[in-house]
Amino acid sequence: MSEAPQPTTAAEKQSSARVLPALILAMLSFSVVQTAVVPILPSLAKELSVSGSSITWLMTANLLSAAVLTPLLGRFGDLRGRKPMLLISLTGLVAGSALAVSTHSFTWLVVARVLQGAGGGVLPLAISIVRDELPKQKVTGGVAAISASMGVGSGLGLVATGLLLEHWSYKSIFWMGLVFGLIAVALVALRVPSDPVTDKDGGADPLGALTLAGWLSALLVAVSQGNHWGWTSTKTLGLFAVAAVVALVWGVIEVKVKHPLVDMKMMSRPAVAFTNLAGLLIGFGMYGSFMVISNFAQTPEKFAHYGFTATVLHAGIMLLPSAVGSMVAAPLGALLIARRGPRLPLVLGGVLGAVAMAYLAVRHSHEADIYTASAIFGLGIGLAFSAMPAYINGAVPVEQSGIANGMNAVLRTVGGAIGTAVMAAILTGDTMKLPIPIALPTLDAYKHAFWTAAVVCAIAGAVPFLIRTVKPSTTVAAGIATADLDSSPQLAKTDA
Repeated sequence: MSEAPQPTTAAEKQSSARVLPALILAMLSFSVVQTAVVPILPSLAKELSVSGSSITWLMTANLLSAAVLTPLLGRFGDLRGRKPMLLISLTGLVAGSALAVSTHSFTWLVVARVLQGAGGGVLPLAISIVRDELPKQKVTGGVAAISASMGVGSGLGLVATGLLLEHWSYKSIFWMGLVFGLIAVALVALRVPSDPVTDKDGGADPLGALTLAGWLSALLVAVSQGNHWGWTSTKTLGLFAVAAVVALVWGVIEVKVKHPLVDMKMMSRPAVAFTNLAGLLIGFGMYGSFMVISNFAQTPEKFAHYGFTATVLHAGIMLLPSAVGSMVAAPLGALLIARRGPRLPLVLGGVLGAVAMAYLAVRHSHEADIYTASAIFGLGIGLAFSAMPAYINGAVPVEQSGIANGMNAVLRTVGGAIGTAVMAAILTGDTMKLPIPIALPTLDAYKHAFWTAAVVCAIAGAVPFLIRTVKPSTTVAAGIATADLDSSPQLAKTDA
């Protein structure tokens, strides 16, 4: 294992005011692009003349691509430098957006969404760059801001979609992604220095990469298409079986090879393993809840006797408080981490998410209920996202930061895919008989979905108690690599 480089002086560091905005915009670009199509999938199905089940591939393809490419880009960032991989990640997002703008073919639009999924590599790479380039006292705040940007961008993406569709066609959504991506590429190229942190002793693991892509692909396709194919169908069960077998093979390969893509000893450390479990649960809650709240708000009240008959824009605005909550969570999370360690914000994140969803299960008759729950939920998601990298960075050496945070991002994505599939199954499993050719879920179905999300978030809030932590020094930011402890004994440490 290579030695982490010694910290440079503040004069040699790039100013956080120069580097951090570029990284935050890069993260916002991906999160906006990823969620922007969610509220318009039904209208896209009509526009492109495809079935409702087929149009979901626009989300499935993106989630699958992000899940596979995120750890690969994170690991190559550890090996070859974070800035080049970050530029490649953003280039994929830009190329996908450009293709989406130029085509009217559903097939090519799916390919475009696959290319956009390369943007998933932004999160682990940006977090690693913050550890490399920012002064120690600003690392916690920088990591929290980047992590919380994922929740901010998701909320803003939903609002932007509705706003653009009020005046232009669905193409304008992909134009937005293209413009955001190009600006992010320019800022990263100009403002982010070439990082000195590379795992010079590491090597490629093509078989590990292939098997990782294999089991993730099988799992996500089964989860995403389970509602359409049937959860007990041969295709669904067969893909779950393939995912389990290939995942086992992948684990064996990673233990045996000299330079594994993913160090299984690192992944098995309590601080990493339980944080990844929390990431899976929080991802379930966030993506699933956004879908349910958006659908609930757009339900025609005249027929269902609930909902608000909201337009896509109106539904997006109802979720805007979640973006505001995530913005507030970034500095608050950094402060809590620096003073108390990452456990408190991660616990609070799960608890606030549970409170928000339980609130909606009980009170949902007025728009104010949606706004209130959305704000509480966004604050919780932002706190949880800010805490997870701090746990992981405190448990892994700096040269494994990219792959470790990349795998955490993968688990969030997998959780999101599972969450949307479970919520869709709950809603479609209990529908009303109406004199219109639309199947609307019953109010009880929505209540069950909200309670399900509440329980999952509550479990996520309990997970951190399984991780032992050492209270960090109040003078130094939490989340610094354990590899740095040899030279700076007062730095924070997460017990692994």
